[in-house]
Amino acid sequence: MTTAPSSGFNLALWWKRSRKTILPPLFGIGGFLLFWQLSASLGLTKLSGPLSLWTEERTRDLLLYPFFDRGGLDKGLFWHTLSSLSRVALGYTLAAVVGIGVGIAVGLNQALNRAFDPLFQFLRMVAPLAWVPIALVMFQQNQPAAIFVIFITSIWPILINTAEGVRQIPQDYRNVALVLQMSKKRFFTKILIPSALPYIFTGLRISIGLAWLAIIAAEIVMPGTPGIGFFIWDANQNGYVSDIVLGVIWIGAIGLILDRLMAWLQTRIATGR
Repeated sequence: MTTAPSSGFNLALWWKRSRKTILPPLFGIGGFLLFWQLSASLGLTKLSGPLSLWTEERTRDLLLYPFFDRGGLDKGLFWHTLSSLSRVALGYTLAAVVGIGVGIAVGLNQALNRAFDPLFQFLRMVAPLAWVPIALVMFQQNQPAAIFVIFITSIWPILINTAEGVRQIPQDYRNVALVLQMSKKRFFTKILIPSALPYIFTGLRISIGLAWLAIIAAEIVMPGTPGIGFFIWDANQNGYVSDIVLGVIWIGAIGLILDRLMAWLQTRIATGR
């Protein structure tokens, strides 16, 4: 008598399929952390090693209790991260809406492209920190100034990639639209957006990283504003080196998660699942 194969999760089979994907990053990260810790222990660098995140009581408490809120700016990592992400969401969404809209217009109109491309290329070269004093003068408040810095930093990859995607629509597709006498709405939804979508998502993925970098820069130079940038600056002012290390690792981890989320969203939309 034979038994039917189990339909449950097979750990051994999963590991056999996934180990080549999982092991290299683990060895790479583990080797880097080991080298870092040895360099700190041997005195080759003044920077605290990764073990200090646990051996330093203050930093360990930040890891174990990320949700504390004692009022004012004395908050846990969760609340600082939430403040930063809320600004990123506002600035990035605004950049995506404006960038895609203007990018489509510029991509469809050669005259607009010739007129504004030099300006776009010029503005995208300005560093996020350079926009901070301008934003503060314009808005006179930290919150809208921070959102503006995110917007003006992250819009350019979206705009430029969207315009390029529209320009790269095959001429055959345009000819078919003319022959079928497609309405502008149908051309937009059936040809333009599907054709330009890979370019749009390339811009969106680049811009989410720039938005995250911009908010960190903005918060560092904007006193009294809760966020990860403020957390790092405050730790530096008080000489909490291990807290700075924790903040940098935290920033990298959040940035990686944002990038992977955007890649996942692109895959889901592209495959229709």
